[in-house]
Amino acid sequence: MTHTLPSYIKDAWWTPSEADLAQTPAAEVRDAVTGEVVTHVSSAGLDLAGAMAFARETGQAALGALTFHQRAVLLKQFALALTERKAELYELSTKTGATKSDSWVDIDGGIGVLFTYSGKGRRELPNAKVQLDGPVEPLSKDGSFLGRHIRTTLPGVAVQINAFNFPVWGALEKLAPTFLAGMPTIIKPATPGAYLTEHMVRILVESGLLPAGAIQLVSGSIRDVFTHAKLGDVVAFTGSASTAAGLRLHPAVQTGGVIFGAETDSINASVLGPDAAPGTPEFDAYVRQLVTEMTSKAGQKCTAIRRAIVPAELADAVADAVIERVAARVVVGDPRDEGTTMGALASTEQRTEVLRQVQRLVDGGGRIVHGAGQDPDDGTAFVTPILLRFDDPRAERVHDTEAFGPVSSIIGYNSPDEAAELVSLGGGSLVTSVASADPEFVARLTRRIASGNGRVLTLDRTSSRASTGHGSPLPNLVHGGPGRAGGSEELGGVRSAFHYMQRTAIQGSPEMLTAITGVWHAGAATQGDVHPFRKSLQELRIGDQIISEPREVTLADITHFAEFTGDTFYAHTDEEAAAANPFFPGRVAHGYLLLSFAAGLFVSPEPGPVLANYGLESLRFITPVSPGDRVRVALTAKQIVPRETDEYGEVHWDAVLTNQNDEVVATYDVLTLVSKTPELAEA
Repeated sequence: MTHTLPSYIKDAWWTPSEADLAQTPAAEVRDAVTGEVVTHVSSAGLDLAGAMAFARETGQAALGALTFHQRAVLLKQFALALTERKAELYELSTKTGATKSDSWVDIDGGIGVLFTYSGKGRRELPNAKVQLDGPVEPLSKDGSFLGRHIRTTLPGVAVQINAFNFPVWGALEKLAPTFLAGMPTIIKPATPGAYLTEHMVRILVESGLLPAGAIQLVSGSIRDVFTHAKLGDVVAFTGSASTAAGLRLHPAVQTGGVIFGAETDSINASVLGPDAAPGTPEFDAYVRQLVTEMTSKAGQKCTAIRRAIVPAELADAVADAVIERVAARVVVGDPRDEGTTMGALASTEQRTEVLRQVQRLVDGGGRIVHGAGQDPDDGTAFVTPILLRFDDPRAERVHDTEAFGPVSSIIGYNSPDEAAELVSLGGGSLVTSVASADPEFVARLTRRIASGNGRVLTLDRTSSRASTGHGSPLPNLVHGGPGRAGGSEELGGVRSAFHYMQRTAIQGSPEMLTAITGVWHAGAATQGDVHPFRKSLQELRIGDQIISEPREVTLADITHFAEFTGDTFYAHTDEEAAAANPFFPGRVAHGYLLLSFAAGLFVSPEPGPVLANYGLESLRFITPVSPGDRVRVALTAKQIVPRETDEYGEVHWDAVLTNQNDEVVATYDVLTLVSKTPELAEA
């Protein structure tokens, strides 16, 4: 792999010409452990403007032809394709200095994000191209003018600029929500691990699953990205706070409408509660987690614990326990060697930078209690775990300097309020964890620090074994944080897909809103030629409706239902008590009796396309029903959601139950599973 690493541009592999390389030499990338040259990286001569235009035109068209569910299915297929060949990724990952467990976090973690977004996309988004946000807003008394909010895909390209520490996960955790939202992506990996990202993209390309223009890869510099970016584009950056600050000032971001999101270095904290003395499960869990976060990925994690904030009287005990665990559990070496538990940093340059930052911490008041005496110029990329102590808990350096390696500092506090204050001195973090069995302390501290963190993890004896850990972002929870941490959000379930979509208020008649959204709105056209339960998804149309005959509700019905179900609530059984209730005129029918009657009024009982009723949504009882009242139901096909991988789909039916005076008795949505074709229904 000592050639120049290719890029994947306009659906073809591309490498710089010899003339371009002669003018702008490629960067040399070496094995983090052996120092051998792995590859060379350069984007000299690459047509970035053309790549971005290709994404906006070809990529947008290909992804825009698919629904959310179709994209979600593809994400699962991407995950399966990568799983089938992940041994290749693991083999390459050792060259980055990663141990097998480090590679598992990066590779399997990234694949897991694809699986998660595939599932959440199909469960939480419609099988459509427009996502509805919130309920209908009536804008006129007669219902002829409505408003609501929708989300649609942004029209540009999503450019992701990634850090060196997670070559696979870093790309996939941005790709999954972007792809689900329908935006094409350009991946720009950091140079040290670019060969691993390239191989991941190569597997996806060779799978034959990628829609045209959906994914491109730039191996090398992408410095002029904002020159070619415009309204509708998104740039998502992971890296240093100083670099992010400079990018954020670009005119394309300030006035050009380009959306810029940053996830940057973070001085994360972990707080030990005053109750968590040595020997308690919480103390042990705290130390175990601290050492894990210092040594996982050799400490090269944006979520790693940099500040161990502990009760002042327990600082010595924590330091001793950490040193003891490091000595017993941590073996630094070549990740290909049996017994190695912590590998190398990504490069010798990174090692030099980590030790330079450690010296800044020492100069700022820290003293090394473990890991001192490391030669910054020893020619390797290995660093032994380093633990520091700060006697002054408010020393500026410990709260503003990050050594991006296996480095953490112990700080003492004397009260819960001081602990919260120390956490906040970090200027905004991705994550803070709290180890304590005292709910009052945990609740008080969390309420104080939550606004300065993207995530707060609490750790006690009940959760410690199941906990996914301080430093593990999960695809269904927010990854990001305010202030120094970048101020952006990634992951967090389908919320992150919404960052690549525009929220728009639409206003108009029920007919127009139905046409725009693909969801029936009350007042839009209906049709009732055939009972809608006799129609498969292939035949069913939005607005298909049945209006039932009326049914009288008798006192005998109410009494029987009360006795049969055991629901003898006084409003249904005691005339005098019911009349004294401000909500009822006297004895009234059970709400669930009315729902049962409604089902009997609209159901078509013969076997057919409707396979099952699987629930109700948004049920509201509006007007009480007294003995002698007559009720009828209008049932309208509201939303049709075919399932991509099944022979049936979901139908949401708008149900409105009214009385003899046309007063609304109840409103709700009925959810059914319906076969896609008449043939399946007959079978």
